[in-house]
Amino acid sequence: MDIAPARKARIKSRPGGRVLADALVAQGIDHVFAVPGESYLDVLDGLHAVRDKLTLITCRFEAGAVDMAEAYGKLTGRPAAAMVTRGPGACHGAIGVHIARQDSTPLLLFIGQIPFAETDRDSFQEIDYRRMFGSVAKWVTQIDDAARIPEIVAHAVDVATRGRPGPVVIALSEEMQRNLVEVADLGPATVAAAQPDPAAITALERLLARARKPLAVLGGSGWSEAGRAAIREFLVGFDLPVAVTFRRQQLYDGTLSNFVGDLGVGSDPALVAKTREADLVLAIGTRLGEAATQGYTLFDPAGATPIVHVYPEPEEIGRVFRPALGIVATPDGFAAAARGLEAPARPAWREWTAELRALRLATSAAPTYPGALNLAQVLHALQAELPEEAVLTCDAGNFATWPVRFMNFADRQRFIGPCNGAMGYAVPAAIAAKLIRPERMAVAFVGDGGFLMTGQELATAFHHGVAPIVLVFNNQMYGTIRMHQERDFPGHVSGTALTNPDFAKFIEAFGGHGETVTTTEQFIPAFRRAVASGKPAVIELVTDPEQITTRTTISALRAAAAKPKAAPGSARAAPKRVAAVRGKAAAKPAPKGR
Repeated sequence: MDIAPARKARIKSRPGGRVLADALVAQGIDHVFAVPGESYLDVLDGLHAVRDKLTLITCRFEAGAVDMAEAYGKLTGRPAAAMVTRGPGACHGAIGVHIARQDSTPLLLFIGQIPFAETDRDSFQEIDYRRMFGSVAKWVTQIDDAARIPEIVAHAVDVATRGRPGPVVIALSEEMQRNLVEVADLGPATVAAAQPDPAAITALERLLARARKPLAVLGGSGWSEAGRAAIREFLVGFDLPVAVTFRRQQLYDGTLSNFVGDLGVGSDPALVAKTREADLVLAIGTRLGEAATQGYTLFDPAGATPIVHVYPEPEEIGRVFRPALGIVATPDGFAAAARGLEAPARPAWREWTAELRALRLATSAAPTYPGALNLAQVLHALQAELPEEAVLTCDAGNFATWPVRFMNFADRQRFIGPCNGAMGYAVPAAIAAKLIRPERMAVAFVGDGGFLMTGQELATAFHHGVAPIVLVFNNQMYGTIRMHQERDFPGHVSGTALTNPDFAKFIEAFGGHGETVTTTEQFIPAFRRAVASGKPAVIELVTDPEQITTRTTISALRAAAAKPKAAPGSARAAPKRVAAVRGKAAAKPAPKGR
């Protein structure tokens, strides 16, 4: 028998829903996070057929489902799939697509769609997803022909993972899922990643030889364990000071003597000032976005500070800041090449590195805050309790600056959060971390505002038998907005106060473990009881509303706002945005979003 006819004979007729499930398996997708809908019932049936190869996680809200899939991509470097129903389901899940886009995370979002024959009739729950997601996804498409499912799913994985990773949105027309087709599955394609030009590495050596105050800035996604190890070997060997960008603490061991902190929201003002003194910046894997560059003010766009910009997509290099040297390469590819460079016996910047490290040690020391609960001391104590492979997930809000300032995450620990400032991320992300590796501790940091956005996803944790620990920082307000409110309209509290439930009783109603902590000394015993319970747990930390950030209070903001301001156009006046960024860190501790 000829090979081609024999192969065709082995291809069975399958409905589109089963073809899609098989296509996911063929591409190595092993988790689907979903809120079910009648618009993709046939796909759900297909997933049932492959349940021994692919885990379906039933979630309680579409935003939580897509956040879990995004966190999966952050932690593994591989895309998970999220599935939501048409119309409202897609709208609810859109926030996760925005996170994945701005955070450069590989993600697949499948949306059940109306029957193809009803298109453009404003049918029940009809949305044109190409228009809806066109500005936030890397690619948006719709499958109307079941025979094209393997091709489109394979291409979607390629788009989501190559270059700058990101989300792909795929709508699934309803009748297509039922159509019977004979089509072969497609496996992953092996594609060599972008490697740095050897001439560029030679040019990098020349720039380093002239530097006296260099600074390495790590960011972005697409880093593997091998890539992290290689870049660490290079940076430690050269004794280069290393900062990470906003919520990218997982990229570098914060306990090493050349780690100097983060450039992002709520950064140490002393580190920001020293960064302005740098005579060479190695921007590796980062886009050098708004948060990392303090509102695009940290460097001169024309290139007064020499920047070596390493990024896998050439379109991002020089997008805002003109580099002295642009290197098109994946973070892993660059790290492997840089590791091969010969380090100087005594780097000219050794004292500079020590100076920046001293700043990090000083800012991470616990101040004496008023009140019974000192969060800095609590976080120092928590750091000592964490196992070596713990995962810490973080939500958005002013509370999030506390763990970043007062904790140094070790090499095998992971700290992830939404770089786009989305609230409601931490709880779903911690659940995803436990689903990936149930034996690994996962601790979520979340404010009282963010917790009540997706805290109900703890039901998903119970349903699937995993036990994250959630720390709720309760100051009874939307803290970031209140901070900006007090700065711009002191004393005018409008829309930012919150009324909360008893968070310990909330988790106890599910059958979990709840604790309420009001003093520093209560925390570690409460945390140990939560761990020992083996159940999903919530520990409420009742914090002082007056301490609005790690560096300032509401009273201080009001006092600063009451001081006479220079008249517009005078020598003392400065643009509001620049003043906010360059002044005390309290001026910009969190994005204005929330």
